[in-house]
Amino acid sequence: MGANHSHGTSASPLPATRKTVWATLAVLVPITLATLAALIWLWPGDQRPDRPPAPGLPQVTGMIIGVYPKPCPAAPEEVATSETASATPDTCADVRVRLTSGPEANRTVMTELPSGPGAQRFAAGDDVVLVHMPQDTPDAPQYLLSDHDRSAPLWMFVAAFALAVVAFGRWRGLTALIGLGVTFVLLLAFIIPAILAGESPTLVAIVGSAAIMLTVLYLTHGFTIPTSMAVLGTLASLTITGVLSAVAIDVAHLTGMTDDSSFMLDTGYRINAQGLLLASIIIGALGVLDDVTVTQAVTVGELAVANPGYSFGRLYRAAARVGRAHIASVINTIVLAYAGAALPLLLLFSVGEQPLGDVLRNPIVAQEIIRSIVGTLGLIAAVPITTALAALTAARQTSHEEQPPPPARHRRRDSPDPDAWVPGCR
Repeated sequence: MGANHSHGTSASPLPATRKTVWATLAVLVPITLATLAALIWLWPGDQRPDRPPAPGLPQVTGMIIGVYPKPCPAAPEEVATSETASATPDTCADVRVRLTSGPEANRTVMTELPSGPGAQRFAAGDDVVLVHMPQDTPDAPQYLLSDHDRSAPLWMFVAAFALAVVAFGRWRGLTALIGLGVTFVLLLAFIIPAILAGESPTLVAIVGSAAIMLTVLYLTHGFTIPTSMAVLGTLASLTITGVLSAVAIDVAHLTGMTDDSSFMLDTGYRINAQGLLLASIIIGALGVLDDVTVTQAVTVGELAVANPGYSFGRLYRAAARVGRAHIASVINTIVLAYAGAALPLLLLFSVGEQPLGDVLRNPIVAQEIIRSIVGTLGLIAAVPITTALAALTAARQTSHEEQPPPPARHRRRDSPDPDAWVPGCR
């Protein structure tokens, strides 16, 4: 955990004292071993318990090579209007699609263009996804147009994102991308399969978050004392967030079942919806907590390098001012993020002209309010905890390294005694 590591958090970090290193290891090593043991214990095996079959039909990809408009069939009781007539050529058509995947790749098929409210618009040259219908489905084409194939645009944006991160962050950006890959691996290979295998969602979220935190922070910022303080601050704040979340969910009587997905998971897969809600709050809080804790640890380290004479109190107060400004902006970010995600729901409430009290009592809105408040309280707790830990270690390093030199002793010019020395003369 030397401070001269090439991935160090500070550009010119103070060398860590032996006592600080051993104290940090004494705390982090048991936490790491416990996380590793829990990860191995909870890791899902190859065999999963019996679950109801997941609904769905096989999908293939293709490309539209022709669109042939046709009149829309009208219901017997429907009265044609000018508005309907004008919409007919745009919403009803047959399309010719060349399949690009599946057992019948390169085959050309005909199907109908989806129509009706909310239907997507397709044109020749679009990459699309089709659903392969069973052979015994009466009065239905063999393939149904389902959606646009967004694979190519998504990979293009991913490549642009990776190039921008590496171009700006260089080696640090590359390690950040590797850390992001580790996060996705733990989410997809451990957290989701373990919850589906019947493990406690809360326990899985705690272990998975700890594994992500330990791996990603050290991989991205290096094995340094400031990074270790950020890890400890994140762990403490995450614990506070988890406790507050459990209390808030119980007091507010939140069940976690607010949509079809959570209802299906609870009834069909026997997954505790309340535990899943708590797990989502913990994992969501981790993504913002590590930002705050790393910022505070780096701030303290830079202040200690720039002002080696700063004591613990001065380091804490100076870095806390930065933390307060950071928290003020992050709180607004969290609220706007949740408001943006729930914007369609808020519009529905507004159209229905429901009273504010009824809107706030709605379980979906109440769940998001609890999520944002608890996450914000965890962020607020992260600033003093991480700042105090980082300032304590930085002050110890400064006091160890910056010992004042002993006063020089020089001989007086007017003294006949050659052994007469005056302290402090140069």
